[in-house]
Amino acid sequence: MFTISSMNQNEKPYQFIAWTATAILILAAFLASFVPELEYHHWAFIIANSLWVIVGLLWKEMTLIVLNAGLTLIYIFGLIL
Repeated sequence: MFTISSMNQNEKPYQFIAWTATAILILAAFLASFVPELEYHHWAFIIANSLWVIVGLLWKEMTLIVLNAGLTLIYIFGLIL
């Protein structure tokens, strides 16, 4: 059976930045779902995904960098266009 206590946390440096980005990402999804008429969620997504790009660079994880840089650009273009 799966339990949270049985999960081993893979400790990497800069966990605080990763958890902060995750919290902002959840907040952005909440804002996009419940108050989409406000554009605050775009800014929250940009901030969260930019933080994940930084984490990807610090961890040298190309998948994090590509995914979150792409999402950041999409959100920026969405605000501009």
